[in-house]
Amino acid sequence: MLPGGYSSVLEAKDREEFREELVRFANNLGFNTVAALTVLERGVAGTDFISVDNTPKAFTDAFRDNGRGRRDPVMQHCRKQSVPIIWNQDTYTGQGLGELWELQAQFGYNTGIAMALHMPEGRHFVLGVDRDQPLPSNSGELQRVVADLQLFAVHAQEAAVRLLLPEQQQPEKPALTPRELEALHWTMEGKTAWEVGAILGISERTAVLHVNNAMHKLGCVSKHAAVLKALRLGLIH
Repeated sequence: MLPGGYSSVLEAKDREEFREELVRFANNLGFNTVAALTVLERGVAGTDFISVDNTPKAFTDAFRDNGRGRRDPVMQHCRKQSVPIIWNQDTYTGQGLGELWELQAQFGYNTGIAMALHMPEGRHFVLGVDRDQPLPSNSGELQRVVADLQLFAVHAQEAAVRLLLPEQQQPEKPALTPRELEALHWTMEGKTAWEVGAILGISERTAVLHVNNAMHKLGCVSKHAAVLKALRLGLIH
C-alpha cells in the first residue's frame, strides 16, 4: 500500500482535490506527470472528454490540434484494451512514430504506464503516469508498480464519475437482489466464493454467479471494484 492508501482519492471533495490526489499518487509511485481522462459517449450528441492532469502547458501547446490522439500508439491501445500498456521509445519507433516520441521526450515523456477501464453506458476512464527515467528493470518491482496503478485506477474512476460528470449523466443506482447484496457483503469480509456459498447455503458456482451479476449491474470490472461501488452507493455496510 502506498503512503496515504488508495482510498483517499475517494474522499476528494472537488476537482482540485481530485487532481491533488492524482499527483500525490503518481509522485509516490515515482512518476513526474499523471493524466486521468473521463470519456462519456452520448450517441448523436457527441462525446465528452474531461481531463484532469498536471501536464506542462508547453507540452499541451506543442501537441494541440495535431491529431496526436489518432496516431499515438498508447492512446490507441487504451481505446481498445483494458490491460495496461508499459511504453517507451520502442513503442513508437516500432510503429514508425519515432519523431512523435522525440517531440514528447523533450517535455519528460520518455516512458510510462497507461490503462483504461471501459464501463457500460459508453463510459471510459483512462489513467496514465509518465516520467523521464527508465522504468524498473526488475520484473517483480515493475509488476508491483502496474498492480498499484490498476488498483488506484478503480478508486480514481469512482471519484471521477462523482466529481466530473453532470448530475443528469450520473449512472442510476442499480437494483441488486438480496442474494447479490449478501454475496457482495461476504466478499467485502474477505470470504472466497466457496465460503460465501457455505454461509448462504448455496453452491460455489451460484455464489460466483451472484457476484458476477452484481459486478455487471454496478458496471464494474472486478469484484473488488463492485464492493467499493456498493459501499459508496450505500447498498452494503
